[in-house]
Amino acid sequence: MSTDATPDTQIKSLLADLSRTWNEGDAAAYAALFTEDADYITFFGLHLQGREAIEIAHRDLFRTPIKLTGGAGEPTVKRLGDGVALVISGGGSTVDGKADPGRDSIVTFTAVSTPDGWRFASFQNTRVSRP
Repeated sequence: MSTDATPDTQIKSLLADLSRTWNEGDAAAYAALFTEDADYITFFGLHLQGREAIEIAHRDLFRTPIKLTGGAGEPTVKRLGDGVALVISGGGSTVDGKADPGRDSIVTFTAVSTPDGWRFASFQNTRVSRP
């Protein structure tokens, strides 16, 4: 990534890396996108604390056929201060390669600037509620 990229561009690149590493099944690379002390809350309420816990949980998960699909709309990046941003993104997943609206989510992140680049310090995945 270019060092002259804007923070918003860098954060969106981090999101792309998140999807790529998930779909490649690379738990170590996926977890490396988070801070050492990240808080990660799954759609069913499991609270993983720290990069190591994220990696361990995803090693098993990546043995399943679940792949990420693109979310609805462009992610939003709201700068909260110097080196901190709230990120809201649509997300989805599939187990058979076909779109399944029942698996759509809204995902929120706290992105922070670190010496190693932008990383996610928090993750919250919530299934989309439909009327």
